[in-house]
This record gives sequence, structure tokens and C-alpha cells, in this order.
Amino acid sequence: MRITAIKIIQLLRDNGFEAYFAGGCVRDMLLEIHPKDFDIATSATPDQIQKLIPKTLEFGKSFGVIMAIVDDHHFEIATFRSDSGYSDGRRPDAVIFTSAKEDASRRDFTINALFYDPIADKVLDYIDGQKDLDEKMVRFIGDPNQRILEDHLRILRAIRFKNTFNFRYHPETYNAIKKHAALITKISKERIRDEIIKMMSSQNLRQVFEDLSDTGILEHIIPELEKMKGVAQPIEYHQEGDVWEHTMLALSSLKPTATLDTKFAVLFHDIGKPETFKVKERIRFDGHCEKSAEIAQEILSRLRFPKKMTEDITWLVKHHMLSLNITQMNVGRRRHWFLHENFLALANVFYADAMGSLPMDLSLYNQVMELYRHDLEHVSKMPDPLLTGEEIMKELKIKPGEKIGEILDELRLFQLAKKIKTKIQAIEWLKKFKV
Repeated sequence: MRITAIKIIQLLRDNGFEAYFAGGCVRDMLLEIHPKDFDIATSATPDQIQKLIPKTLEFGKSFGVIMAIVDDHHFEIATFRSDSGYSDGRRPDAVIFTSAKEDASRRDFTINALFYDPIADKVLDYIDGQKDLDEKMVRFIGDPNQRILEDHLRILRAIRFKNTFNFRYHPETYNAIKKHAALITKISKERIRDEIIKMMSSQNLRQVFEDLSDTGILEHIIPELEKMKGVAQPIEYHQEGDVWEHTMLALSSLKPTATLDTKFAVLFHDIGKPETFKVKERIRFDGHCEKSAEIAQEILSRLRFPKKMTEDITWLVKHHMLSLNITQMNVGRRRHWFLHENFLALANVFYADAMGSLPMDLSLYNQVMELYRHDLEHVSKMPDPLLTGEEIMKELKIKPGEKIGEILDELRLFQLAKKIKTKIQAIEWLKKFKV
């Protein structure tokens, strides 16, 4: 992809235009991170770009951006520009084509406003971006208040860049974020969702949410998480502190291979505790799994998460205490859970939940995983049904209804336990039913 991007730059140069790599790809190269994309900035106008590159998409043309398709790769090519006002807090009211230096000055952060000339192997830095990279500093270009007023999403982007690269905030940037935190409510839920998802790739998830809370952003996007602060837990099982502290420790313990669904499930697994807090013989949170799943569903729906992702995350949240029961189940029921498509993600939630508790005790998690490995040696996939619903109705002379599903579920458990292996055995077993 990089070679193709250089070819595009050479093409633009050969036709008399300036052209450079721009923005995030330059930042990543200087940080010795392999760029996911190579964006290009040029003095050529969108019309001139389209004359030189046969295959393009025009969805950003009014903002001076053309999507070029070359060698089956997509490249965002933007004309050097300055912007005149952002009345909607997102898009410029008008675009003025200008120079590379002015283009750098209108960008968000200094570390995102670098250009690189791959032909001359030279970095063009008009705003001390390299210095801030060396200092590991996230700093708005120019007036931080103005940058935020131009595009309110930059509040979240600052949090993301700081934690993705393990950087620090410039004091003026930090103060501006806190001052304007409430503006995040003016951003579409989809854009907020996308930024949060990107943040979840951070290796320091605890700090992500500590920052969101500290700056005042969290109470505007997921206030339910703030309610976990100060909610005491039973000292016998949670010497680490309140529900917030437990959740932050659990997030910190997640393995690098944890899926996005797992990360969100751990974030939300105890979010129902504030609403289920009671003091009886000890502090109790009866029904908190179901309440947590209900609240997670509300949050994910509010932030416009995809339906399947929402279902998977809420399933994990609802069943995050299953490890307490699974070792006591009969073999068929246990294997039913082990063969669920999301069981390994659920096991990672078990692990994080245990790691986030003091005293830390992984014995139950280890016992569950030992059973899991043992059972999968005997049955590696869900068995095909030995009987159909129609066959059950014919054999028992009953009409369609919920009872059919119940019988099929129970038959599957016997199959998983390997107590019923053939269709003949299934029919004999079926004759014992009284309906």
C-alpha cells in the first residue's frame, strides 16, 4: 500500500503539484508504528486529482477531499485547505484552498499535522509536532478552545490519542477539554460510539475511563458508570474497594487477546450493582447480573451499537456469574454452556472478574477451564438432533407448542452427556414422556 501511495505522490509531482503523506500515517511512522492508511495532502484541487486518477469517489469533494482507488487500495487525497467557521460543531462552513503550512495550522493536534515527503525522505513540520511526539504530548494546535468549538468530537479524540500512545496532555489542552466536556452531547451517538470503540484498543483501559471521568466527559456519555463510585461491596470478597475500583481493576487485568465484546462486558458487568445494593446479613446485590444486562442494553442501544454486538455483550454480562454454578451442573447441561459460541469470551469475563477482586482467587476459574478442556476432548461441537419436532409430535401425538422445544432441549443435553447416541435410543427415551 505504501508503494502505491508513493506512486500517487510521484504522479502528482510529475504534473507540477506538491504532494505529501499527511496526518496520522506520518505520526505513526515517526512512532515506528505501521500505518493502517496512507493519507495524502496536495496542492492539486479535487478536479485536478480526478483528471489524473481515473477511479475516484466524490463523497468528500465539497470539503476538498477525494477518495482515490489505485491498485485496489483506497487513498484519501485532500487539497491543502483552511476552513472558515464550523457552525454545526463538526463540518467547515466553507473550504478555502491554500498552502501546506496553512493546512497544518487548521488541523486538530500538533502530532496529527505533520507532512512527509517520501521522495526526499523529509518531514515537514510547521507546528512543532515532532517536538510534541518526543515529549509524548497531546496538544491542540493554536487556541484549544477554538479547536474544540470547531469540532466537538476532538474532546474524545484527545482522550483516545493520549491513551493509545501512552502520552500526556498539554495543560492548556487538558483544561480546554474539562471546560467544554458538555459539548460532547451535541455530537451524534454514532460518532461517540465509534470513538469509544477505538479507545477500547488501548493497552491501558483503566486510564481511558479514569480520564473520561476526570475530565467530566463520562457523565455526559455513560453516566451509569459514574454511579458505581462510592458503592460499597462485601469486605469478604471485595477488599479492593467500591464497584468502580473493582471494575477498573478487572479492565486492567484483561488479556491482550480479549475481544471487543469481552472488554465491553467487563466494563458493564457490575453496572447494575448501584440499583441492587442492599444490606442484609452482609452487603448484597441480588439480581445484579440481570439488572447489569438491562442497563448495558440501554447504553448500547443509546449509542447505536449494532444489534448482534449488543446481544453478545448483554449475554456476557447477564451470565458473568455462571462460573459459580457451572461446576455443579450435570455433564450435559455443562457441555451445553461450553459449546456456546461465546463461552470463551465469557471465560475471559470470569477471569477479569476474579482478577479485579481482592483477595484474588482464580481457583474457580481454573476449575471451570479444566472441566472445559476435559469436556471438549469428548465432544467438540453441538450434536445434530436425533429427532425432529415433527417426529416428536407424531410419536407423542401432541400438537405444536412450547413443549416440543423443551423436549428437544432436554434431548440435546442427554446427547451432550453421551447417554443417548442413536435415533432408536432417542425414541425409547421419548416414550417415557407423559404429556
